[in-house]
Amino acid sequence: MGVVQDEELQEEFDVFGINLNEQLIDKLKELCITYNLDADRVADEWLAFSKARKDIPISLENLDLFDREKLAKKTQRTPQTPLNKRTQQKVYNINNVSEGVDISDAENLYNTYGGTPSSKGTAAQKRQLTPDNPTIKRFQNSTRSPAVPFSPASFSPVGATPSKKYNSRTNAGDVIASIGNVDNAKWSGSGNKCTIKLHDPMENMSPEEKDSMKDLCQNFKYMFQKLTDKAAVLNEMIDEMATQLQEKHSIEEFSHVALPVQEEVTLVGRICCDSLGKMNAKSVILEGSRDTSAGRSVPLDLSDLKQYSLFPGQIVAMDGINTSGQKFVVKKLYEGVVQSLPSCSNDKDQISSNDMTLLIAAGPFSTSDNLSFEPLADLVKYIRKDKPDVVILMGPFVDLKNDLIENGKGISPLDDIFKTKLKEISDVASNDCQVIVLPSYRDVHHDYVYPQPPFFHQSQNSRMKAKMDYPNVHFMPDPCVVDINNVIFGLTSSDVMFQLGAEEISFNPPGASDRMARLAEHLLTQQNFYPLYPSPEDVNIDYEVFEYYARMPCTPHVLVLPSDLKQFTKDIQGCCCINPGRLARGQAGGTFSRVQVRSGAIVSQQSILSSITAQVLRI
Repeated sequence: MGVVQDEELQEEFDVFGINLNEQLIDKLKELCITYNLDADRVADEWLAFSKARKDIPISLENLDLFDREKLAKKTQRTPQTPLNKRTQQKVYNINNVSEGVDISDAENLYNTYGGTPSSKGTAAQKRQLTPDNPTIKRFQNSTRSPAVPFSPASFSPVGATPSKKYNSRTNAGDVIASIGNVDNAKWSGSGNKCTIKLHDPMENMSPEEKDSMKDLCQNFKYMFQKLTDKAAVLNEMIDEMATQLQEKHSIEEFSHVALPVQEEVTLVGRICCDSLGKMNAKSVILEGSRDTSAGRSVPLDLSDLKQYSLFPGQIVAMDGINTSGQKFVVKKLYEGVVQSLPSCSNDKDQISSNDMTLLIAAGPFSTSDNLSFEPLADLVKYIRKDKPDVVILMGPFVDLKNDLIENGKGISPLDDIFKTKLKEISDVASNDCQVIVLPSYRDVHHDYVYPQPPFFHQSQNSRMKAKMDYPNVHFMPDPCVVDINNVIFGLTSSDVMFQLGAEEISFNPPGASDRMARLAEHLLTQQNFYPLYPSPEDVNIDYEVFEYYARMPCTPHVLVLPSDLKQFTKDIQGCCCINPGRLARGQAGGTFSRVQVRSGAIVSQQSILSSITAQVLRI
């Protein structure tokens, strides 16, 4: 099922006289994606839930209740198959015979008799399908689309059919979000070649330390993680944040989390949930570090807090009272520390930067119903026309959630699909245009681990061949910190915003908090690209390299966070945070972002937002 659009939700709820604001729409979209619902179904489910509870109004708190009490319980029910029920053999007739045909078996059988598959088809298949000339039922498959069993025409690549919904869009080029002065912005490239440097966390290590470290960019091997090493990394993260919190807020010392005391004390630790379900205000516990609390944990009472935003894995400090040792009543909360902005690399107070324009797009690059990559083709046309200085492309390139790939209907090898499209991108990039490519954990042809190594990392030969085949293309890991003309970019292709939003609980006065900004700020206050712990089942984290490659060395000038949530460009703690969206959203067109950085002096540890103009627009 494709991503539900804002307009669809508003239209369905308007039928019942319910007006939705931006926060409610984002929450409903999360529920639709989580439980695979469309706009019509979620509206019906909410109305039934509301009526059953005496017409409770729609709000973020009531939607959380709706999630826990109705949707979550509904998905947990699994119908039981009676023991005496036998599987009946299906009988095929003239109307459903094509349902039992395996295309690969049919192709093998056809080749056995000396046939050569052809995509040209016959004259009969090329005829117009009109009401006066309908398709015969026996030549239709289970999805009611024309198909001829054992016909050479049925072996043509399935993904070559263009998406009707994508081609019928009327909003191409519309601006969704922007920041800075867009009136005088020039989006064409400057023609000057940019300097691009990947931040290497091993750069300042001694040779002995490097030997004991895994290099994510070269011959990276994973699945060798020990539980003791993982525990040590998680504990060290608490200790490092505790030191910074202590310095920033002038905290004298941290107390043991489970120690009964009659006076107010300060604790530090990681937020966790005491059960397997979604965390709520009654299930929050604080897990202390080994040094201060011997790894013990304590339940939290948040009722005295006027405002909070918490998620599993968040490292916080808090003031409060624990009279019995069984529950800590929180009086004040300290939610992490935002690092300073980048210092100049030349050890001076400022450094100069040249004009540059960037294009940023995140996959999938093809609509979900085919593999024709029409959105990518339109993006390539844009690159050819405006010639930006840098193009940043983030996966997935070969999306495991694509309908054809998910159902095993793709014809070409997955690696070949990726290399073909990468070659098209490389060819359109001139000497002055450079391309940065990041993988995604949704790339079905790449390593399924986070942090994720760059493409072609397996050997020296594969890296050298990629450099020759794709000049001007820089392959980066996910996540990464990149210096482009002395401007520091933080990049990640994982949808951490959506995953944080699904697990976060918050209590804020109406209008006191921008949800998108709050989710992005969590990454800055926790100082890493993936602060959620434990991660969802489909995100496999290797904590041995996470400690070095997923941590932010500083608050970047620009932070790019592609997500299925609403696109935005925001100023957060002096950092320009951008959600460019997805280039394809289901069967419809998506969005991408363009950024202009004007020349000028970059002052050490100061924001450069006054020199940045950014837009998010529809493809």
